[in-house]
Parts: sequence; C-alpha cells; structure tokens
Amino acid sequence: MKTSELQQIKQRYNIVGNCEALNHVLDVALQVAPTDLSVLIVGESGVGKEIIPRVIHDNSPRRREKYFAINCGSIPEGTIDSELFGHVKGSFTGAINDSQGYFGVANKGTLFLDEVGELPLATQARLLRVLETGEYIPVGATDVKKTDVRIVAATNVNIRKAISEGRFREDLYYRLNSIPIQMPPLRDRGEDIVLLFRLFAMQMAEKYRMEKVVLTEEAKQLLMKYKWPGNVRQLKNITEQISILSTVRQITPEILGNFIPQDQESTQLATIHKSSGDHSFENEREILYKILFELRGNVNDLRRDMGILKKRLEETQAAQIVQKDDKPVPIGNSTPAITSQQIYINPQQQKPMAEDAIAEEYIELEKEPENLNLSNIERQMLEKALERNGGNRKKAAQELGISDRTLYRRIKQYGLE
Repeated sequence: MKTSELQQIKQRYNIVGNCEALNHVLDVALQVAPTDLSVLIVGESGVGKEIIPRVIHDNSPRRREKYFAINCGSIPEGTIDSELFGHVKGSFTGAINDSQGYFGVANKGTLFLDEVGELPLATQARLLRVLETGEYIPVGATDVKKTDVRIVAATNVNIRKAISEGRFREDLYYRLNSIPIQMPPLRDRGEDIVLLFRLFAMQMAEKYRMEKVVLTEEAKQLLMKYKWPGNVRQLKNITEQISILSTVRQITPEILGNFIPQDQESTQLATIHKSSGDHSFENEREILYKILFELRGNVNDLRRDMGILKKRLEETQAAQIVQKDDKPVPIGNSTPAITSQQIYINPQQQKPMAEDAIAEEYIELEKEPENLNLSNIERQMLEKALERNGGNRKKAAQELGISDRTLYRRIKQYGLE
C-alpha cells in the first residue's frame, strides 16, 4: 500500500502511529476488505481491535449495508441465542413478539463479534453452522432461515488454551481464523506512545479549555519504558488524569511517576476467574504439605516409641513375676490386690496371657505404684541405656530401638542433659 493511502486511512479513523506492525495490520485489513472471508483479530485488551472491523466494512462491497458491533461477553448466556439468531413469539417468558436477531437484521451487512471467546459452547455450534451454510433457526422456531452476513471476530483470550481446556470449539476457531490479524501491544509500538499521549492531551485541552500538558524528553523515555498492561486504553486514562490533576503543565519524570503504577515489569492485568482453581495457591499448599509431612513423621515416631516402650514394659513386668510350681505368683513381697484383669505367665510361651481374653494387660500394685507411671519407666530406661553406653547417645538410641532425634527429644524432655 502506498504511504499516501495509508495516511488517508489513519486520518479518516483517527489512527495515530507509524510503527511497522500497525501499518501491516492496516494493510492486511484493506486487502481482505473486498472479500467475504471471515477475519479473526487477536490482541491484548485495550489495543484498539474495534477499529479494524470498521475499516474492513467501510472498504468492502457491503459498506452501504448495516454494520453491528456486538460484545459477546456482555450478553447473558440465557439470552445470547435470542439476541444473535432471533426468536418467535411465546418461545420463552417475555417473548411477546417475533425477533429477527442480529443475523436477520444485518443480512447483507457485517457483524463484528467482539470477545468471541466468551460465547457459550451451544452458541458456538450455532455460529459454526451459520458460517458454513448461512442457515440458522431462531429460538423456538422450526423453520430454517438464511442470511448473508460477513463475520469479523475479535478476542483477547488465548484461543489455543481455551480449545485445550474445552471452552472453545476447534472447528469454529479454524472457520473464524480464515484471515488472522494480530494487533501489536502498545509497549511494542515505540514512539507511537508519545504520539498517542500528545493526541489525548490535546483532546482534553480542547474539551475542557485548558492548557495542554507536554512531556519533557526524560518523561518521554519513562513513558516508553513502561510496559502498559492496559495498552492504549490505559494510556488514555493516565493522560486524562495528568491533564486534570497536575498543576504543572510541563510533565517531568517525577510528576509522571506519580501517575504510572510502580510495577513497571507487569505486562498483564490481574484477572478474576469465574471458576475456582484458577487462583494459584501453590506456595501455600507446598507449605502445608511440608508441615503435614513433618507432623506425620513425628506421629509415626511417637507410635513406634510407644510400641517399643509398651513391649519393654511388658517384658519388665513379666520378669518380675516369680514362677513357682508352674503356678503364677503375683509381683511384690506382699500379697497385692489383684483384679479380674491380672496377668499370668505361661512358662512355655513366655508371653502374657490375659484372663478371660482381655485385650489390655493390667496389674494393680500396692507397694510400687510408681512402676505404673509410663513416663517414669521411660525415664529410667533412658538413664540405664545412657549409663550402659557411657553417655554415648547414638549407641543408646540403637539399643532402645529409636531414632537419634527421638532420643534427643526425650533427653531434653526429662532434663537428662
């Protein structure tokens, strides 16, 4: 395209910028305009995608027909089929008259479907049929209608990712993507950022009859270094803020820094996802997993230690029972009061056998009740193990069958350091 033709298009649609990527987008739009091919415009939010469908329509054979721009994300899911394809009277509550829908009203014209990635899957299937055959059925109707509509779609959604997640039909993507157009983000347009700032500042000055704000050379450099996650829309908002709030009309980097967000490395806007699970709690989960893993390890150590101590307690109690005439003799020098749960020793098996198949073994002693205190027994065992091994904790832990860490914890607990 000749430079003169390109400048005419920019003036007509108030497009500011001279970067190569923007010129390429306009060139592709003008080349595809005379055809009926579907166009898919892809780009970040705020880059100005809505200008390109207008350029395509106005330079096409359909320019004298109707043009409709529809934001698919702003129409409720329950009514979007009716909005696009129409409905018949009585098809649902509130349908008091027949409606042609956009596809009926825009026959022979152009439909711009903005945020097409937000369409429900059922509506995507209907749209695919229209694109392939030109046929559609209004909501509640049985008759097939025909339409001749040129479709230009736009999205800021990663369609490839949406397809892999099952949120967008792959066949519809290829049908819409006959001619792809990639809009450049503002951060890649270099000096166009300064030109756009100058345009927005001039518009504010004319609208509110005020002195126009201008940038110093240092401020221009700062403006071009910022990543502009909101693209042209964000630049316009900041320019308007500066025009209204700044008492100084010559903008320095210090003044500009008060209006530009400090996180200059950010290239994406924060998004709120409708479904749970998109907000990442990976760091929090990792921390909780580590804590739970350590707790589980401590619990397992305690269980093992208690099992060992219980076994040693049983052996100690069994050793204190004196066998006479193959009959069990109770512990102690005097006759203790023995309950129905007293323990007897089978000299053949050397294992405690509970009377009446009682699960827990229990001995009630009169003269040595301190032996029933598990903590005292454990402390005594630790002391004896340390004495036998000359204070060597590692060997004492091996003898007791517990880990070094558990032994150190017990030594600290009982003040044996």
